Amino acid sequence: MIRRQPVSATADHAEERTSPAARLGFQPEQVVQEIGYDDDVDQELRESIEEVIGSDLVDEEYDDVADAVVLWFRDEDGDLTDVLVDAITYIEEGGAILLLTPKTGRSGYVEPSDISEAATTAGLSASKSVSVGKDWSGSRLVTPKAAAKSRK
Repeated sequence: MIRRQPVSATADHAEERTSPAARLGFQPEQVVQEIGYDDDVDQELRESIEEVIGSDLVDEEYDDVADAVVLWFRDEDGDLTDVLVDAITYIEEGGAILLLTPKTGRSGYVEPSDISEAATTAGLSASKSVSVGKDWSGSRLVTPKAAAKSRK
């Protein structure tokens, strides 16, 4: 005889599973700086992050360190390694950079090998990649020290 257990999820638990911001590791009360904003960014993802952190994203003019950086990057935006090195200066030790690039076939697409090479050169490790919208893919990049802490 098979006994079936009723399973229910609260709205909070369901939201955690479906919210890209929660899946990417954003936490309430974090300061998240946004770099590379333009009219092509995924507004739903931005709103999801703001909902999770409980405040607005801060822009490139923010003059203190942030807990995380959201970096929108397109192939024509320059040298990815240089942009990542600059972004590292904006985050707290142990913080993460969410690198967002256009998906395959979209204008501004960046090859995964270019992302990997630039991240390694900048001293970062990719800990997670995820589809974050219909036009954007995300790579969560962390400093080696943060990566080592997350493995403990």
